[in-house]
This record gives sequence, C-alpha cells and structure tokens, in this order.
Amino acid sequence: MTRFDPAKRSSLARLAGLSALPMLSPLSTFAAAPKPASVRIGFQKGTAILIVSKERRDLDVGLQKAGVGKVDWIEFQFGPPMLEAVTADSIDIGSVGDTPPIFAQAGGGDILYALAVPSSPHGIIAPDGSSIRALADLKGKRVAFGKGSSAHNILLKALKLARLDYKDIQPIYLGPAEATAAFTGGKIDAWVIWDPYYALAEEQLGAKVVASTEKTPELASYSFYVANKRFAREHPGALRAALDSIIDTIAWADKHRDEVAALAAKNTGLPLSIQQRAFARAPISHFAFSEEVLTQQQATADEFFALKLIPRRIDIRQIVWRG
Repeated sequence: MTRFDPAKRSSLARLAGLSALPMLSPLSTFAAAPKPASVRIGFQKGTAILIVSKERRDLDVGLQKAGVGKVDWIEFQFGPPMLEAVTADSIDIGSVGDTPPIFAQAGGGDILYALAVPSSPHGIIAPDGSSIRALADLKGKRVAFGKGSSAHNILLKALKLARLDYKDIQPIYLGPAEATAAFTGGKIDAWVIWDPYYALAEEQLGAKVVASTEKTPELASYSFYVANKRFAREHPGALRAALDSIIDTIAWADKHRDEVAALAAKNTGLPLSIQQRAFARAPISHFAFSEEVLTQQQATADEFFALKLIPRRIDIRQIVWRG
C-alpha cells in the first residue's frame, strides 16, 4: 500500500491519468443546470472544516452566490450512517474517512468521490495500566472500532505492521459513543478512534496511546468529501460551488487553528482544550485526485475484498467526480 507522506503534498497535487476517467459533469453544463432549492450537508463532530463552515456560514454564502437558497446541516455520529444517507438520497454532500465509501460502493451505493483531504489524527489507545504497550500486544485482545469506518482501515494497517492477522484479535464493532462507555467500563482492551474522540480519551479517560497516525505515518490515509450521484448529475454547478467554498475554508482554517478549535468547541460542546489538542496536530489541506491518491484508495478496497469484508471487488476510479 502506498505510504502517505504529508511532505509529498506538492506531488499529490499533480493530476494523473485523467483521460481514462469519465467526465461525469462537464463545466460547460454548469450554466444551464437547474439550481437546487437547498443543499443537504452531512457532518460529524470530527469534520472540522464543515463545522467551521457551518459556524462562519461559509457554505451558506458561497452557495447563495451560486443561486442556491439555503444549506441544511445534518449531523452523524460517524461515517457509515452518513454514507447510508448519501446512498438513500437523504443528503447531497458529506465528509467521511477512507473506508465508508468503499463499503458503500461495494453495496451498490450511488456515490461519487468529490474531494480528497488528509485523514484526521487517529489513535490506537488502551486504558491506563493496561499490559498493551505495542501493536503486537493486541493479539487476542478485544479491540473496538467502527465497522466500515476509517478506524477499521487504521486497524488493518496496524495489524500488518505488527505482523498480525485480523483473526488474531477479537473485533468489537462499536460507534464512538458506545465505545466510550465500553472503554471506561472495562469491556474492551483497546480502541481505534479519531479526533476529537481520540483527544477526549487522552485528556479525560486517561487513555494510553499504543500507536497513532502522527507518530506512525504508515497508518495515515485520506478522507473524502462524497456526493450523491443524482445530485452531482443534476446540479453540477451547486456541487462545484460547494467544493470551492470548502477549499476556501480549508485554506483559512489552516492559518487560524485556535479559532477553528473555538468554533468546534462551540458547535460540539466538547471542552476547548480537547479541540485545541485535536487541531494542533490535524493536517489541514486538500488534494487533487492524483494517481497516488487513487492507487492508495484502490489498495485499501482490494485489501477489504481479500479479507471478505466487502462482497465484491470494486474499481474506485469509476466513481470519481470530474466536474
């Protein structure tokens, strides 16, 4: 699997192989495309950019300039339920980790990759005093993570680094809220989780970090903004305007991390110190769909198929939006 290296951001910006990909929504059609009355945006507590955009009304203003009436904001606990909503045409655009789109495509979901961004920091954590000190110590342990979430892929990479197989652990499929209770109640031995829950566990639950994406770059990956396929086909101008606004917010957020933390704390109700910890270490940027991005995501999909975690082999290049 291609190793993610933040130092290669300039090379990631180079597009590759575009002629082999379908131009799903040509720019020339934007002017004639109808304007939607609203755009439904799915976000999570860990989706910093969308939280910032919501609080600053960046998307609202950007889409109003494009002739869209309003933005409807819909919160999800984590990625898989959001992708179910995208597939069901209940939301138009959402931000998720690398794994949920793979499960959605394998299940026949009508989604498109619209924008690539770095994954939020993830940690593999254990309770204070646990005998787990290294990844190899996960063998035989109860490890919690969201099935089909970005944490699922982080765990697979970690097991590979430790020369362990998936069958060497006891997988416990839990969302963040349920996993928090299980972690504090001693029902699990380890937990794979992303910020801000990762930062919360460090600060309030006494969690010990066994491994993390910031200390072990081989574990890091990408996240994606995804769009409903019907929405992209019928309203390409609105999708392009939304992505342009998100990219502008990304540029602002990278230079105003303290303000980002304050806005996120206000929106989520989590303490400011937790959000400051999360955003101090968060990579904030975006990437073109270069061959490197596509190859890494395809390798992840292939591994999930090899482990029989998805029902069929998929080609992620078939669902990349090129508007």
